[in-house]
Amino acid sequence: MTRADPRRPLIGITTYQDDAAWSGWHQRASLVPQTYVDAVFRAGGTPVLLPPQPGGAEHLLDALDGLVLAGGPDLDPARYGAAADPRTGPPHHARDDWESTLLRSALTRDLPLLGVCRGMQLLNVELGGTLLQHLPDGSHQKLPAQFVRHRVEMADGSRLATVLGPDAEVSCYHHQAVDRLGSGLRPTARGADGTVEALEPDGHRFALGVQWHPETDPDDLRLFQALIAHALTASR
Repeated sequence: MTRADPRRPLIGITTYQDDAAWSGWHQRASLVPQTYVDAVFRAGGTPVLLPPQPGGAEHLLDALDGLVLAGGPDLDPARYGAAADPRTGPPHHARDDWESTLLRSALTRDLPLLGVCRGMQLLNVELGGTLLQHLPDGSHQKLPAQFVRHRVEMADGSRLATVLGPDAEVSCYHHQAVDRLGSGLRPTARGADGTVEALEPDGHRFALGVQWHPETDPDDLRLFQALIAHALTASR
């Protein structure tokens, strides 16, 4: 694969589709918080934004060395056979469909993968799991847009523990969580209240889902550096 800088693997980052404003414009836009872009770049990768679209996932993954499934709105509960709780956000079908296709193809290819918040929940749902649609108010997020800092404990022998150690203080912003585990998934971190905070699928070189937001901590790039290290190996 020819790149301007072959030392920097190409890392896809999924994006939102939402109304946005800039300069004098107010339009529908594909966007992602800059913190994701900065984290991938500072960890040694070249970020590539992947907006929701009706096709082309296989072609894109042919060109990528790794994938980040970014956080975002609630998944459609119909995807795991549930009726929507009144506190669940409106569905985003285009993004759900797009990221589902990317995720399944990435797992099939054994492409290095990091799912963040919604990305971890998608991993669980796509492998047959379900979600709790609402946690106690203020326990894992504070409205409006305030992260909750809390400590999580890693499972012994997990890839996550290898990267982060036995425990870590993390920034969470979610009101939903894993309920029934998907097939072949192992919970590899939990909060003090027992909430599953990380998942790892069996049989993959590097595939992690974390419920927290590692991209918001510019002083701790270890998860992104681990993703980049495996992406470099995959691109050779």
